[in-house]
Amino acid sequence: MTKQHITIAVTGLNNTDNPGPGVPVIRGIRESTDLDVRIIGLAYENLEPGIYMPGITDKTYLIPYPSAGTKVFFNRILEIHRIERIDLIIPNFDAELYTFIKSEKLLAEHGIRTYLPTLEQLDERSKINLPAYGKKYEVQVPRSKELTSLNDIPSLREEFDYPVLVKGKFYDAYLAYNSEQVINHFNKIAAKWGLPVIVQEFIKGTEVNVVALGDGSGRTVAAVSMRKQYITDKGKAWGGITINDPKMMEITHNLIARTNWRGGMELEMIKTTSGGYYLIEINPRIPAWVYLAVGAGQNIPEALVKLAMQREVPSYPPYQVGKMFIRYSWDMLGDISQFEKISMDGVL
Repeated sequence: MTKQHITIAVTGLNNTDNPGPGVPVIRGIRESTDLDVRIIGLAYENLEPGIYMPGITDKTYLIPYPSAGTKVFFNRILEIHRIERIDLIIPNFDAELYTFIKSEKLLAEHGIRTYLPTLEQLDERSKINLPAYGKKYEVQVPRSKELTSLNDIPSLREEFDYPVLVKGKFYDAYLAYNSEQVINHFNKIAAKWGLPVIVQEFIKGTEVNVVALGDGSGRTVAAVSMRKQYITDKGKAWGGITINDPKMMEITHNLIARTNWRGGMELEMIKTTSGGYYLIEINPRIPAWVYLAVGAGQNIPEALVKLAMQREVPSYPPYQVGKMFIRYSWDMLGDISQFEKISMDGVL
């Protein structure tokens, strides 16, 4: 069978202590035995490690943040498209998904595919709407409350027991043991991600996660669960191991079937000592630990590309349990000329 040649643009190259999914997504795609790919990196900052890592991108362009405005953002995307003839874009940040989903038809008119959830699916699972989501789909979620000003904080002691989690609408989650800490976290998160800030009930237990891929018709193409073995101060998994958890798989398959989820997703859950499961977050894209799923036998990035290109993709067989990943630091050397080129020309 002749390999299908595809030019794929990927965001999320910030492979730091708060890693983006771009690098592991690209690694998975490059391991495909029947895709011939050219990878175009799309970077927001000129020091994102994925720009400089050998064998990751074939070419990388700087792009403006979506907050610069939809017109400015997509003029740059289309400028790159005229040079590279992009077949598919895989965005990997929550904060950019709304812009990409809103512009799906515009991109398609220029021959650029995406494989993303609908706006309704995106909004429904947001942190703000999670309690209603849990009620609708019959899954336990922690109690939560929106904070829109500092005036909302004193009343928290009447509704929650400390500690509580303080979360941004896109990223960041901090544990607060009193109202003073809630105020500090509120100010920090609001300055970075805007309002509202969400306060969520803290559930004691083991954090377990599922990375999954839905085909938009209710079928689960892939799903791999893991337990975090090492967590950074930012709450990111720095080590994890695949586990056999039928209940988590049942919850995942049920949610994908009932919502007709399209694209990658991550379910973040707490398993209590009594065996209960609380859904604390749904990330509407592939997570940064997806390479563990690739190593365990389910190449989710490859499957997403094939679905986007309208190829038949069967559901994966069971994954390998006990597969482990550990992240590590590596001093990568480059040359100042590389930094100068990406900074001055916006391309490397």
